[in-house]
Amino acid sequence: LAHRVTATDRSVTSFQLGVNKISWLLIRFMLIMAPIVLFINGFTKGDWGEAVLFALSVAVGLTPEMLPMIVTSTLAKGAVFLSRKKVIVKRLDAIQNFGAMDVLCTDKTGTLTQDKIFLSHHVDVLGKKSHTVLMLAFLNSYYQTGLKNLLDVAVLEAVDQDMKFEKLRFKKLDEVPFDFERRRMSVIVRTPQSQIRMVTKGAVEEMIKVCTHIEIKGEIKELTAQLRKEIEEITQHYNREGLRVVAVAYRDFDGICENFSVKDESDLILAGYITFLDPPKESARPAIQQLHAHGVSVKVLTGDNEFVTQKICQEIGIPHEKVLLGGMVETLSDEDLKLVVEEYTIFAKLSPIHKERIVEQLKANGHVVGFLGDGINDAAAIRAADIGISVDSAVDIAKESADLILLEKSLMVLENGVIEGRRTFANMLKYIKMTASSNFGNVFSVLVASAFIPFLPMLPIHLLVQNLLYDVSQIAIPFDHVDEEQLEKPQRWQPSEVGRFMVVFGPISSIFDILTFGMMWFVFDANTPAQQSLFQSGWFVVGLLTQTLIVHMIRTKKIPFIQSCAATPLVVMTIIISAIGIFLPMGPLAHYFKLEALPLTYFLYLPCILLAYMCVTQWIKGIYIRRYGWQ
Repeated sequence: LAHRVTATDRSVTSFQLGVNKISWLLIRFMLIMAPIVLFINGFTKGDWGEAVLFALSVAVGLTPEMLPMIVTSTLAKGAVFLSRKKVIVKRLDAIQNFGAMDVLCTDKTGTLTQDKIFLSHHVDVLGKKSHTVLMLAFLNSYYQTGLKNLLDVAVLEAVDQDMKFEKLRFKKLDEVPFDFERRRMSVIVRTPQSQIRMVTKGAVEEMIKVCTHIEIKGEIKELTAQLRKEIEEITQHYNREGLRVVAVAYRDFDGICENFSVKDESDLILAGYITFLDPPKESARPAIQQLHAHGVSVKVLTGDNEFVTQKICQEIGIPHEKVLLGGMVETLSDEDLKLVVEEYTIFAKLSPIHKERIVEQLKANGHVVGFLGDGINDAAAIRAADIGISVDSAVDIAKESADLILLEKSLMVLENGVIEGRRTFANMLKYIKMTASSNFGNVFSVLVASAFIPFLPMLPIHLLVQNLLYDVSQIAIPFDHVDEEQLEKPQRWQPSEVGRFMVVFGPISSIFDILTFGMMWFVFDANTPAQQSLFQSGWFVVGLLTQTLIVHMIRTKKIPFIQSCAATPLVVMTIIISAIGIFLPMGPLAHYFKLEALPLTYFLYLPCILLAYMCVTQWIKGIYIRRYGWQ
């Protein structure tokens, strides 16, 4: 387990895959468009040096330079929000994975159930109360030096002072540690009668396999098939009441033995059972209901037996009729398991490798998978999941593997995390959609203008300044509101959706850019190389204002400013950048940027162009939503 968790590379998460795909989409777009701009300007203008600079400027304009900052700041804002909800975020990209998660796999003990377990019964083989069984269990839990789990703690707390003193008469000689294959552990002690005794406790089924006799009222009897059947009925009765059952057995050795191993765990005498009450957390049922309401299915992956798991799942509202056991998982091929993991909700008697394998197959089926666990046996699955979640009371290796750590016992924070993850993703997607569509429109306009206008429609410095101002206006996006409808379902990266969006909405701005070209050419007579700075100034202002306004058009599927208004920081940034865009050609800095003041009549046409642009965009948006939906 340590090797699988620390020595192997972490698998690529849904977030990383999505960002890679989007980045390559934009890179391919840049590699196609920049050379086209270069050759059109080179051949039509004849100045290849200027054409190279212009093409490079276009390439820079196409690059979403603010993407790393927008992504990091939106994730950081999500981390700050979750910290107020008592959640430690170890990996920022886990927040977006939280929002994309559509399957949550969870361990049972300590996650769905309370992290306080109580010992409820200590009985002999036939279910009668037995102090001998409690004493044997106490010796096993007290003298074992491995990690004391909640069951051991419950045993140690259940004994009285007399029994604690009684242990002083025993001397520990050796132990055989617990592992997830045997599902039992043993300690070897010297009794007050100088007898060497192995005391073993573990899962009932695994214990029965190594027992040959039973002890009833001090009498040793052979373990017959009939007795095995009775034992199964008694333990299942406890399980169906929601109690965990651990069998306790022992074996005495003759002579002097120094080294003990797994092979010595044979021919044991079954003394009885100890049962534990492990009630579900009060927050488990409402948390499960909220997750289901938000499109997240919950699957339980546990090492415990099926009857206890079904009882707990029934209490917290998880479908509990069908259970797949670890032994069956062992026999299934990857192809078969891919089908089975979709069908079942409860997986019981699992080893750590079984849990990891189920998570991997769910991911292979296209799900974004979260795993919530707190034990050693959960560590590999936590690391394999897109988002690993643990709790502060978990063992160190589980917390080390996790992306998020819950500091409170309430599971309702899971719902908060899912909502915040979706809000974070929605704001990141806004920037990518805005930038991709706006940049595509700009380049399309450049291509049209370059083919028909005898001078550059915009100088490289104009493109770069416009791009810088536009990017600065996006700084406020992480603080923007998100419509409630966008938080209802899991959200993930869809490069094809971004590409389609870019191709549909990009040319809309080009239509109004071409109208601006016509206005500057025919109305203001900016149609010669001598008048090119006026032409460029006119397009600079329209281009920047339409790019800035598209933020408000695309941030929501509703009517902007009426049905859905942006957050105050975003509105303020829009106003500031628009004002700067108008000030640059009109103010004293114009000649530094090779711009010139625009005639006042220009500002009579400008509102008409912007209003028409917003109306057409909203009309196209309605058609787009009806046909493709809105992410």
